[in-house]
Amino acid sequence: MNKKILISFILFLLTSQVFAWDQSSYKKLSKSELKKKLTNIQYNVTQEEGTEPPFKNPFFDSHQEGIYVDVISGEPLFSSIDKYESGTGWPSFSKPLVKENIVTKTDKQLFSERTEVRSKYANSHLGHVFTDGPAPTGLRYCMNSASLRFIPKEKLKENGYGEFEKIFSKAQK
Repeated sequence: MNKKILISFILFLLTSQVFAWDQSSYKKLSKSELKKKLTNIQYNVTQEEGTEPPFKNPFFDSHQEGIYVDVISGEPLFSSIDKYESGTGWPSFSKPLVKENIVTKTDKQLFSERTEVRSKYANSHLGHVFTDGPAPTGLRYCMNSASLRFIPKEKLKENGYGEFEKIFSKAQK
């Protein structure tokens, strides 16, 4: 079995759970609960503002249709419709799926100033946004696969994200 496929499958098994996103019922998990739920790389990225290696993560070159949700809370973040090949080795998106679920803040680590991207409810570190993206937004949301869980288009409804099915039928017209 291809190593990349095996890593993607293991990550899917470790992070998959069937639930609908409901912000009113979301409860922030404790540090010990997060350590039990997440892999080491997921914990490092989401809780310690780490960065996974480029080109060695499951979503950087994925072309499957669906949405990307926060690995901890399940809040919907990005869509494959807005995903593009940035050449950076990380999954990149031109805009968020649900803008309200994205929070940005200034990051002054690594001797430069960048804009960090976090999820609103789980407060997960997702990655950074840059102004070198494609039109029409000009933005590149450069995310860590470890902070995301992928929901395929065919499984949106059964996972509680049926409201997003319509964006894929619009995109094909």
